[in-house]
Amino acid sequence: MSPMELLIATYLDHLTVERGVSRHTSSAYRRDLRRYAAFLAGRGVSTAEQVTPLLVAEYAASLAEGVPRSPAPTSDPDAEPLRQAGSQDEWRWPPLASASIARAVVAVRSLHRFAVEEGITRDDPAHEVQPPRPARRLPKALSIDQVQAMLDVPARDTELGLRDRALLELLYGTGARVSEATDLDVDDVSRLLAASDVATPGLRVLGKGNKERIVPLGSYARAALTDYLVRSRPTLAGRGRGTPALFLNARGGRLSRQSAWSILQSTAERAGVPVEVSPHTLRHSFATHLLDGGADVRVVQELLGHASVTTTQIYTLVTVDHLREVYLTSHPRAY
Repeated sequence: MSPMELLIATYLDHLTVERGVSRHTSSAYRRDLRRYAAFLAGRGVSTAEQVTPLLVAEYAASLAEGVPRSPAPTSDPDAEPLRQAGSQDEWRWPPLASASIARAVVAVRSLHRFAVEEGITRDDPAHEVQPPRPARRLPKALSIDQVQAMLDVPARDTELGLRDRALLELLYGTGARVSEATDLDVDDVSRLLAASDVATPGLRVLGKGNKERIVPLGSYARAALTDYLVRSRPTLAGRGRGTPALFLNARGGRLSRQSAWSILQSTAERAGVPVEVSPHTLRHSFATHLLDGGADVRVVQELLGHASVTTTQIYTLVTVDHLREVYLTSHPRAY
């Protein structure tokens, strides 16, 4: 292990042990810094002291280009390529979008700042390198009819159908992130479902930065979760080794966020939803429909767990567009 790789390993331990970052954040930083170490090694740099501001800037610029894999050697000039152009297998390190580039540059800046704070280096070569500002994109929200079409897709007479319906109702009914839903345990919801004296009980959700918030658990989500816990989860749990997870996969283990995303995508396809569905689609729809219904932006901020109301206010742009569309199509003197 080179000195640079040792520094990265020490920094990742610091993130996990001392700063307590989530496993998702730690995994993202690990990928970004492995790529950074490979970039430096390709230029003969093995220690943090050898890194210059120019090298960091070159690395940031290279992220948008990607690093292709070396072609497999062959003596036959007419041989078919082993990899199709544009496929993931074509890249050693694929090109990154602007948001991912910004995250990767932040990871490098944090690494070198850590090296200075720990007395490993005297200078910070990444101090002046700024991450690109991602273009501001409006969140894509589904219409209420599209959401209802998705909620109607899962079968109500199969274990996986009951699970998928409960997952979708929870995501849309609470605005939880996919990772927040898959991190839930049975005990997090069972006591709420048993609380008959509370009309709309609050579900404790652990969000980014281990920040806890309470979101209402409405009647539709509670009914779907009750069906799942009574008629589906015991069967799924019997296929595994025992786990406290609320949502289980077909083998009885905790449902991963990647699998939950796949459920969303396949459900949208089966529902005939024409727009691209992302892990945040139901969360965006939750926020947009609340604001369309007259909810205060500060309330939506709390429900989503946003640290700043500025993040939540992007949804108001969506609802203004909706209001303008209604006006233009409905008012006799709009034109």
